[in-house]
Amino acid sequence: MTLTPPPREPSSFESTFARRPTKLDPEELGFTPQRPVAWLSPSQLAATGIRVAFAAQFGAYLDKRELQVALPTEVHDDHATDQELWLDYIADLGDGFDATYSMAYLLAQDQIQISDDTLPRGRVLVLGGDQVYPTASGAAYEDRFEGPYKAALPVPITENSPTMFALPGNHDWYDGLTAFLRLFARRGNGRIGGWQTKQTRSYFALKLPHRWWMLALDAQGEAYMDDPQLEFFKSVAEAFMPGDRVILVTPQPAWVQTDDHPRYYDTIDYFRRNVVEPAGADVAVMLSGDLHHYARYVQEDGSSQLINCGGGGAYTSATHHLPPKITVPPKHSLVRRAGFQNVFKLAKTYPTKLRSQWLGGGVFARLPWRNPGFTALLGVLHTMLLLAFQNENQRIITVPIFLMVTLVMTATIFFSVGLTPGQMQVKPFVLGGLHGVAHILLGVGGWLVWKQLIFATLPWPLPPIAAVGFYLPVIAVVAALLVSAYLLIA
Repeated sequence: MTLTPPPREPSSFESTFARRPTKLDPEELGFTPQRPVAWLSPSQLAATGIRVAFAAQFGAYLDKRELQVALPTEVHDDHATDQELWLDYIADLGDGFDATYSMAYLLAQDQIQISDDTLPRGRVLVLGGDQVYPTASGAAYEDRFEGPYKAALPVPITENSPTMFALPGNHDWYDGLTAFLRLFARRGNGRIGGWQTKQTRSYFALKLPHRWWMLALDAQGEAYMDDPQLEFFKSVAEAFMPGDRVILVTPQPAWVQTDDHPRYYDTIDYFRRNVVEPAGADVAVMLSGDLHHYARYVQEDGSSQLINCGGGGAYTSATHHLPPKITVPPKHSLVRRAGFQNVFKLAKTYPTKLRSQWLGGGVFARLPWRNPGFTALLGVLHTMLLLAFQNENQRIITVPIFLMVTLVMTATIFFSVGLTPGQMQVKPFVLGGLHGVAHILLGVGGWLVWKQLIFATLPWPLPPIAAVGFYLPVIAVVAALLVSAYLLIA
């Protein structure tokens, strides 16, 4: 975006490149390019469930924000007197190499041509969260973020090098910000490729030209804002003048997430009422990533915008479900005050809603083939369900049938509810239960068809061998298509 007037020593890894690499050889790159995270692989599903549960139960014990009071900090005002400032923003970027490097390459160019417009490289690059997937560690940052960005802009630091500031997202938080702070909050000036890093905490404030400010809040989920962070921003606000305009950067677009997370907007609302508004400044823009699409809401009088921009390289999120109009504070926010709501209309999305629906329909072609481990797991479960039905001995309920039905129902409900943190609601349980019933009916149908084939009459142990050899591959694909239908509906 452009703002206009209103009516330390490098590490050995950092020294790897003197030029942009020309091939994907880890020895030349200095890191190992990674494939996109396979979110539906059985091991990743289990790991994600464990992380979500661990973060929910012990997240407060991993919170290092209070400890950052020992780290020096300041308002970064390098460009406060510039006549013009180009600023780049990107979020949700630490996934597979191809997409991550592609976006980093665009950010690294001196300028890019978009239709008739020439866009220069931003003097400031702001990373809006989730710089690494699926969880933070030094090696993960090196392979999924630092390496690709270093390769895209390996130019040595100069006096006019662009600066980089980063805000942590929920995936950066899984290790309590340890790796994040090591990478971005270095004492003295650090660098990532050709970008300088100057922040010393997980949050920051930038004084921009023409009485604009950028305040980036480290406020994860439903956690309260820590006192050191709050005191820092209050000290920043002392320099505000009435009429100054603020860009508020947050880890999540809470303005559209309160249906599932009623407390998400609480911190933003508290911050606006207790830090920004008393100083006479106006929040002109709220900016966030986390949802992997672009969506811009504009206040009815045009005075403020809410922007979600999560297109840094992670998988694309749907936009066709976004409401055409929202109120802020949201009606589900627990701190909503009567008579203090503003209406915002959806102005632009990427992908468009029509394109989003078309991409959603492609799940039937993508899910079974791009997730072979998940498809195989479905095949194993349905084959076990078939074998349980085969041994029913004219009884409706047997121990094997009961165990398999319980397993299927538990798995589908957990798939719907357990991996979606937020306030417990009836809808995910209902959808998960219906999803489980659909799989059980599919299993009954498969058993009825299997009974008509010769395999069911073969002597033991040929029936289970035949089931694994012939039934499992077919039912695995059919079950994966059923899951695809569930994901499209849910």
